[in-house]
Amino acid sequence: MSTRRVESRLDISVTDSGEGITPEFIPHLFERFRQADSSASRTHGGLGLGLSIVRHLAEMHGGTVRAHSDGFGRGSQFVVSLPMTAVLSDSEPGSTRSTAYRGASTPSLKGVRVLVVDDEADSRDLVRIVLEKCEADVVTASSGAEALEELDRHASDVLLSDIGMPGQDGYQFIRAVRERGNGVPAAALTAFARSDDRRRAMLAGYQLHVAKPFDPSELVAVVANLAARKP
Repeated sequence: MSTRRVESRLDISVTDSGEGITPEFIPHLFERFRQADSSASRTHGGLGLGLSIVRHLAEMHGGTVRAHSDGFGRGSQFVVSLPMTAVLSDSEPGSTRSTAYRGASTPSLKGVRVLVVDDEADSRDLVRIVLEKCEADVVTASSGAEALEELDRHASDVLLSDIGMPGQDGYQFIRAVRERGNGVPAAALTAFARSDDRRRAMLAGYQLHVAKPFDPSELVAVVANLAARKP
């Protein structure tokens, strides 16, 4: 990994010597649910969301991300380019780090405790970053079982849960929450975004459904809406 300043931007480059990327696939690399090998017998798992999440993180800070590869078997290079204001520490005079994302119409989530449940660490971190920028108190869990233990220990104002999790999926998890008599307002935050998926989420016990990759402003509005419904 290397960094360099280019005028008023900071470029962070990551280079690997792995499989590489074919030229025809590079324009689609950051699209959600896109994979170079989409066959049922592919050797790598995943939904094809990782790089689209990287793009959303970069854009959330006013930046961009690009990729280059000389072809299959020849490695890849990824470059995240950020404006210098996006990398200022909170302690620096004139820092806009806390205001770069939040606009005047974005609600504050100060005092709102949000439990985020997702087996993917990158997804949990992205949600946490977005909500903490709006002053929410965010707690994360990597499974439904871990989240249930957290709910037993501490009350949460809002619950956000993935659906596609190993072991206990998001539908089973929210049913377990409701069976315990816990009425915490909840939203399914998931790549399962068909109308049938939304209906199934509501029937299982969620109040709202948010599709991944999500719009940060929409997610903040959803959390604010759910927090207002707390009994």
